[in-house]
Amino acid sequence: MPALTLESRLDGAVGGKTSAALARAFGMKTVGDLLAHYPRRYARRGELTPISSLPVGEPVTIVAEVRRANERRMQNRKGSILEVVISDGHGDLSLTFFNQSWRMKDLRPGRRGIFAGRVGEYRGAKQLAHPDYELFDDEDAARLNAEAYANLPIPIYPATGSLASWQIKRIVDLVLDGLGDVPDPLPDDLRARHGLLDARTAIERIHRPDFIEQVEQARATLRMHEAFVLQVALLQQRAFVRAMSATSRPPGTLLERFDAALPFERTPDQIAVGDRISRDLQGDWPMNRLVQGEVGSGKTLVALRAMLQVAESGGQSALIAPTEVLAAQHVRSIARMLGPELAPELMPTLLTGQQPAAERRKAALRVASGQAKIVVGTHALLSETTTFADLALVVVDEQHRFGVEQREALRAKGSAPHALVLTATPIPRTVAMTVFGDLDVSTIRTMPTGRAGIQTFVAPLAERPAWFARVWERIAEEVAQGRQAFVVCAAIDAEALTKDDTADEPVDDVEGETPRTRWGVVQVAELLARHPSFSSIRVEILHGKMPSDQKDAVMQAFARGEVDVLVATTVVEVGVDVPNASTMAILEADRFGVSQLHQLRGRVGRGGVPGLCLLVTEAPEGTPARARVDAVAATLDGFELAEVDLELRGEGDVLGDAQSGARSSLRLLRVVKDADIIAHARQAAEAVLEDDPALTRHPGLAQALERRVGMEERAALSKA
Repeated sequence: MPALTLESRLDGAVGGKTSAALARAFGMKTVGDLLAHYPRRYARRGELTPISSLPVGEPVTIVAEVRRANERRMQNRKGSILEVVISDGHGDLSLTFFNQSWRMKDLRPGRRGIFAGRVGEYRGAKQLAHPDYELFDDEDAARLNAEAYANLPIPIYPATGSLASWQIKRIVDLVLDGLGDVPDPLPDDLRARHGLLDARTAIERIHRPDFIEQVEQARATLRMHEAFVLQVALLQQRAFVRAMSATSRPPGTLLERFDAALPFERTPDQIAVGDRISRDLQGDWPMNRLVQGEVGSGKTLVALRAMLQVAESGGQSALIAPTEVLAAQHVRSIARMLGPELAPELMPTLLTGQQPAAERRKAALRVASGQAKIVVGTHALLSETTTFADLALVVVDEQHRFGVEQREALRAKGSAPHALVLTATPIPRTVAMTVFGDLDVSTIRTMPTGRAGIQTFVAPLAERPAWFARVWERIAEEVAQGRQAFVVCAAIDAEALTKDDTADEPVDDVEGETPRTRWGVVQVAELLARHPSFSSIRVEILHGKMPSDQKDAVMQAFARGEVDVLVATTVVEVGVDVPNASTMAILEADRFGVSQLHQLRGRVGRGGVPGLCLLVTEAPEGTPARARVDAVAATLDGFELAEVDLELRGEGDVLGDAQSGARSSLRLLRVVKDADIIAHARQAAEAVLEDDPALTRHPGLAQALERRVGMEERAALSKA
C-alpha cells in the first residue's frame, strides 16, 4: 500500500466509519486535517504503583495479570458492562468497559500487561474505567516496557462526547505509522536560522514525543509553518489585486473647492493619509487600504475627500454602514460637510431596507442613473436590485461588522473598484500583519483641536451599591447645565431577554458577571419616569427593533437638543455625533467587550464640553469581567486597549469569513505572543515570493498553501 500523504483522504486511511465520526466532530476530511489536530496538553502516565496503594483520582500505570472477566447487562439502560478483575499479586483492581464485549477475547484470565488510567471509586472499591492497556506474553518484557511506558508523555487531545482523547490518539498513531515523507513548507535557510525541525519530525514529535522536552521544538516549528504559510497567502492575494487594472481617478476642482471651504485646518495625519489615498486612486491597480483611527479622529473627512476625487471623473462611491441610524447620520453629515454648493452636485443619497417603497425606488433610480455620486446605505446596497452606473470606490465603515461575503457583493457591482476600509477599533501591529495582511494600513493618531476630552470612572456596585443612585444624580446635574446624556444598556427588555439586533453577544458565564441582564432600555426608561430628579428631564429611548423612521426622528431630535437623555442599546455605538452630549452611563458594562466600551464612550466629549463616562458594573474585583471594565477606565489610548482586547478575546478566524472571538483558525500561532515569529515569517515570505512568485522551486510550500488555504479561504481572502 502506498504511503499516506497529508493530502490523502481520511476514509482511505482510517476507514469510512471512523472518518465519518471525525468529519462530524471536527470537520476533518484529510490526513493533514487530522494531524493538525494537535494535543492541547500532555499528561504523565504516573509511576508504576502497587495496586494496594493506588491513589484515587491520580493517573497510574500498573503491571498486572487478568484474573477474571465477565459481562452483564445494564439494569436501567440499554447496553452491557464488561468487568475485568486484575491483580499484581498484592491486591486486586477492577476495570470496567461499557458496550465493549469484544475486549473479552483480549482480556482472558492469565494474560499479563500494562494498564494505565485514572483511578476511580465505585461502591467503595477502586477501579479504572476504560483504561489504556497493552498485553504481553513475556513478563520480563512487560516490566521493561512498563518502565518506558510510565515515562512516555500522554497526549491529551481536544475531544467530544463521541470521540474521546484516547480514541483520537489511536487514530493518529495509525495514520502516523502509514505516513510517508512530508515536503517541507519552510525554506532551508529559515529553518536553519531558527533551529527548527523538518516537517515530518515536527509532526511525529508533537503527537508522539519520547520525552516532554521534544514537544516545544515541534511546536516552535509548526508555529512557524502557520505564520509563514499565512503570510505567503496574504502576500499572494496582495499581488493578485495589484495585477488587476484600475481606472485612474486624478483629483480636480471638486476637491479644491471642498478644501477651500473647510472651516478648520486638517490635522497632519489627515493630510498624510489623504495624500496617500490620493496617490492610490491614481495608481495602476485598485486601492485596498485600511484606515484606522480613534473615534473622532476624522476618518469620515478622509473618506469624503476620496469620494470627491473619484466623482471628478464621473465615478460613484458607495459607503456601507452597519446600522440605519449610522447610515442616515452619515448622509446628513456628508451633506453638511459638502455645503450648499457641492451637495446638489454630488447628491448624497440614502438607500436602506426600511425606507418607504416610493422613497427607495427614487433613491435606487438616482444610483442606477449615476446622478447620485455618493451613495450611503446598509445591507440594502448589497441587494441584486441595486445597480450603479460607475461604482469606483467602496467605503466600508466599521469593517468588523461585515463579513467578507457582504463586502465582496458590494465590490462586484463595479469594475475593479477601489476599496477603503475604515475602523475606529485600533488594530495591533500583529493583527494588521495577519488578519489584514493583504491591505495597506494607514493610521490617524492626531486628534482635531478643540476636543475637551473624556474622563472615565468605574461605578463598582459590588463594593459600593449606593453609587447606583449617584449615577442618576450626576446625569441630572449635567442636564441642569444644558448638556445631554446617553444611558447605554445591553438589552432592549431585560425581563423578556430581548437582545438588540445591533448589539454584540454578551459573554456567557464569565466569572464575575451576573447570570442575566438586569437593566434593559425598557427597565431604565421606567426607572427614570419615576425618578424625582428626572421629572422635568426629556427622556427618549432608541433601539434596533424600532421602525426606521422612528429611530431617525429620535436621533435627529437628540441632535437638535430636543431630548436631554437618550436611553439606548449599542445602536449608538458608532458614528453618532452630538457635540453637546457630555455624559454617558454604560449599565452592566462588564457585558460589553473592551473595544465596544471604548467605541461607546467616544460618543461624548466631541465638542467643547468635557466628556464623562461612567462604567456601572456589579462584577467583583479580581474577575476577568471587572478586568475589562478597569482596563477601559485606565486609558483613552485605543491602541493600548486593542492589545488588551486581543489578549482577552482571541484572534478570530484569520482565514475565512469569521473575524472575531475564540474560533481561531490558527492552531498554535497566537498573534500577540508570537509577534516576532509573524514578523520573521513576513520577511521570509516576501523574499521567497520576490525570487519565486509562482513557487515552482518551493513545492512543499505550494502544497502547504493548497492544503491550508483551500478554495473557501482563497475566496474569502480575495473578497477581503
